[in-house]
Amino acid sequence: MTRPRILLADDHMMLLDALKGLLEPKYSVVGLVLEGRSLLKAADRLRPDVVVLDIAMPHLNGLDAGRQLKKKMPAVKLIFLTMNEDPYMVGEAFRAGASAFLLKQAAGLELTDAIEKVLKGGTYVTPSAAKGQTNISLREPQDRDHAPKPTSRQREVIQLLAEGRSMKEAAHILNITVRTIAAHKYSVMELLQIKTNAELVQYAVRHGIISV
Repeated sequence: MTRPRILLADDHMMLLDALKGLLEPKYSVVGLVLEGRSLLKAADRLRPDVVVLDIAMPHLNGLDAGRQLKKKMPAVKLIFLTMNEDPYMVGEAFRAGASAFLLKQAAGLELTDAIEKVLKGGTYVTPSAAKGQTNISLREPQDRDHAPKPTSRQREVIQLLAEGRSMKEAAHILNITVRTIAAHKYSVMELLQIKTNAELVQYAVRHGIISV
């Protein structure tokens, strides 16, 4: 019998190694990746059944990587890991296509159960993170401050700049011109009525684009 294929993504190799050791007796761990863009490439090549991914990853965060994965591979199951217990983040994960949401400190006890549930078509949320969320509220659009929403590309630019990368570095990562990066940045700042780089970073943190 073919074992389910699992792809793991987190920016801490020690955690990846620990999760691999936990899962390998029962599943086929097909890859370990350290950041969001590498995750997209690996998933396209390895075709996993389940992707276990950190929300806070460099270059491309887990939420945006998950959205892109679900567009390309609708059947893939996404299990998000995070240190963040904010109920808003639970909802954001499910709106990004999650089948499960786990706190990292609970992963050792709950991950295999979560995988089994999502493979059967179910969902799973770490009980301490649920905090009254319902299946409906998890999937309904919700924005804590009702601000206009940037496009997917604009979110990518926000993340890279909020992580402290220069426009030139961001342009290289996204394979676009510096002028295009600048255009996205100033369009976002106008859209969100943001005036400083510090406010841009604050927005990125508040909306789960980066973590601190």
